[in-house]
Amino acid sequence: MKICVFSIQVAHKEESPQRTWSKSSQSRTSTRRVFAWNLPMAFPVSSLVVLMMIFSSPIGSFSCGLPQSLDVRKQETFTVLSQMGTISLLSCLKDRTDFRFPQEMMDGSQVQKAQAMSVLHEMLQQIFHLFHTEGSSAAWNTTLLDQLRSGLHRQLEDLETCLLQEMGEEDSVLAMEGPTLAVRRYFQRIRVYLQKKKHSDCAWEVVRVEIRRCFLFINVLTRELRK
Repeated sequence: MKICVFSIQVAHKEESPQRTWSKSSQSRTSTRRVFAWNLPMAFPVSSLVVLMMIFSSPIGSFSCGLPQSLDVRKQETFTVLSQMGTISLLSCLKDRTDFRFPQEMMDGSQVQKAQAMSVLHEMLQQIFHLFHTEGSSAAWNTTLLDQLRSGLHRQLEDLETCLLQEMGEEDSVLAMEGPTLAVRRYFQRIRVYLQKKKHSDCAWEVVRVEIRRCFLFINVLTRELRK
């Protein structure tokens, strides 16, 4: 599967319990709609990068099939993330930063099925870990945070069921390379940012918006894995 990534520059002023691995015919307009669904337009950034991912051939579906419950839980998680915002983004402009979402991990590469599934799993797992830290417990409404954690946990369980059925030893080794490592480095940058900002309310708000962006990618990738 070849993936082409286009970047559109829009100018503006502007710790956790460790989890273990326990139709190409859709139009470009459809892809654009998915990304527009979650872009934080009220949050000024120096350069807003919109990823337009056009898949020239399908990744190939797993025989186990990704459960439809995964889609429902992704939407529920997105809704909870939206409800968690309690402060104005305008008051956090000085805390904005570019976490450098690893769009290059798909740029011009031949992404294997195992790698694509691993990227999806890694992103959900890293988000799960991020919101299990002591800092996150102090920053967010307890009820909403519990809902977020529970939803992420169920999504990982759904995904791991398929992973265990489909990925052999060679696939597991391949999946840990390249794109998955890029995802890990991306979330490490987020953790370092929170530490430098001493887990302030504004820092967590910036991160919350960034994680909502991550779910745009997760949404597209899940759809492509089903083709």
